[in-house]
Amino acid sequence: MTWIDAMKRLALMILVGVPMSVPVSAQTPEITGAWAAQTYVMNGGAEHRAEGRIFFTESDWQVVYFVVDEAGIVRRGSAEGGTYTLEGNTLIFLHLHHLSTGAAMEGLEEAPLRMVARGAEDAVEERSTVRVEGDRLVLGFPSGNRLIFTRSSH
Repeated sequence: MTWIDAMKRLALMILVGVPMSVPVSAQTPEITGAWAAQTYVMNGGAEHRAEGRIFFTESDWQVVYFVVDEAGIVRRGSAEGGTYTLEGNTLIFLHLHHLSTGAAMEGLEEAPLRMVARGAEDAVEERSTVRVEGDRLVLGFPSGNRLIFTRSSH
């Protein structure tokens, strides 16, 4: 096939709407907006109800969430934020501030009160994965735990 034939074929595909194939790993999910926490899944399989929100702008993120036990009692909480970069499905959080505490729950050790605020030069990097499936966002953390959210606004 000549270069001209290839260009004609490409133009025809674009005009008739034949999608170009892009490997899933090369696609970057759209995460900007607000997402409501639903479930915190431990790497050992335990699942806990989660309540709260995570917000993504073009470069900043902020999360406040609580982990709730079977009786509906809030047992743990976390408020974190900073900046991020997104490379395909790799989400790199830079933690600028962190507030958390919590009781032990299945799959989670007790977490004493922790309050940290730091400048960008001292930010802690956390390489995670992100997957968007319709209105569902799944964050996978280095620990193997996952937080599942549903979109609450764009």
